[in-house]
Amino acid sequence: MGDPALSRRGFLAASVGAGLGVTALSGCGGDSDGGSSSGTTTIEWWNISTTQPTKTVWAALAKKFEADNPKVKVKIVQMENDAYKSKMTALTASGKLPDIFHTWGGGVLRQQVDAGLVEDLTDRAEPWADGLLPVAKEPYLIDGKAYGIPFDIGMIGFWYNKALFRKAGISAPPTTWSGFLDAVRKLKAAGVTPLALAGKEKWPGMYFWAYLAMRTAGVEALRKASESKDFTGAGFVRAGQHLKELVDLQPFQKGFLGAAYSTPTGQAASVGNGKAAMELMGQWAPVVEADAGKGLGANLGFFPFPEVEGGNGKITEVFGGGGGHALRRGAPQAAVDFLKFFASQATDRELVKKTGVLPVVPAAESVLTDPNLKAVQAQLKAATGFQLYLDQAYAPAVGQEVNDSVAALIAGSKSAEQVAQSITRTAKEEQ
Repeated sequence: MGDPALSRRGFLAASVGAGLGVTALSGCGGDSDGGSSSGTTTIEWWNISTTQPTKTVWAALAKKFEADNPKVKVKIVQMENDAYKSKMTALTASGKLPDIFHTWGGGVLRQQVDAGLVEDLTDRAEPWADGLLPVAKEPYLIDGKAYGIPFDIGMIGFWYNKALFRKAGISAPPTTWSGFLDAVRKLKAAGVTPLALAGKEKWPGMYFWAYLAMRTAGVEALRKASESKDFTGAGFVRAGQHLKELVDLQPFQKGFLGAAYSTPTGQAASVGNGKAAMELMGQWAPVVEADAGKGLGANLGFFPFPEVEGGNGKITEVFGGGGGHALRRGAPQAAVDFLKFFASQATDRELVKKTGVLPVVPAAESVLTDPNLKAVQAQLKAATGFQLYLDQAYAPAVGQEVNDSVAALIAGSKSAEQVAQSITRTAKEEQ
């Protein structure tokens, strides 16, 4: 996954493009393991848990770890998603990463690993990481070695309004692409907006093309395309053509091209308020639908992305990812101990109960009560293939081009062939 070639100059250029100069890099990474005169070790933990209840729960877990380890202090640094990505790009360019930092794995992690900035956890974590859910560990495996430990895993699928499906005469969720298009037509005929989409933010639209590429070209084809830097194969073009079939049905809410994801008038709220029948989103969707809108309660259902007739993919192959933690190279033993603590059964049960994540420790599944999340977990456990989010699996520039090109196709300014060509061109430029 991702581009194995790493250029410090490329990272520095990216950081400047993000508005972060080298002066913004001070105060992070490389020095926090220095013990104080009292013999206390301070470790920096960078994460993106800026919303409740996660923010409070994670802070409490850090305090518990400190109580169990009196000679260790945990310094928490929290940033919103996009700001975090920009800052980490700049920090990678500087060669100084935090002791413990959030990672999605994939291409970005590979670049950091290839730069020699990330601790190999294969041996140090083996005694306690072996029992974690296998699919949850995949994004952090690079050349057979573990460079991250998951705390969350999930998949993208369709969240739908059962009442609106009944209104349209749809008795069961579709399992094929042609059946899905028929369901869209029935919803429109019943006066229901079939799909909500945050067109302004681009990444939600990428999910459609990515899944269609998995279902037509196949998961293995996506891996090979990443290695060969060639996405012009027939399966990838067909993915765009199938997405164009959907777009031509005009299935999205009015003004979707300018809509955000989690705002009061955005994608999640449209579904949560009953104004659209479906959204293609991750396991966090119910929480955001209820936060941005009213939520659907018992009327909310989940189904996996359908198979495409004649394609190479299966409905049991999932697209998704999760959150994990990695360590800077040379991080103190206290940082490894913190990852072990965070991956324990007791911690995972706390995270599942209080923050709604899906368990990565099988023994923590007993506290999972929501029927829809149980359905997602069952899909993950039965998965016969897994593909990480494309904007994380590939090198950053390639992932961004996927998002941009697919958004252009949905907006009507690019063809299926042009999408495949644009992604390929960017991938080759990254070599």
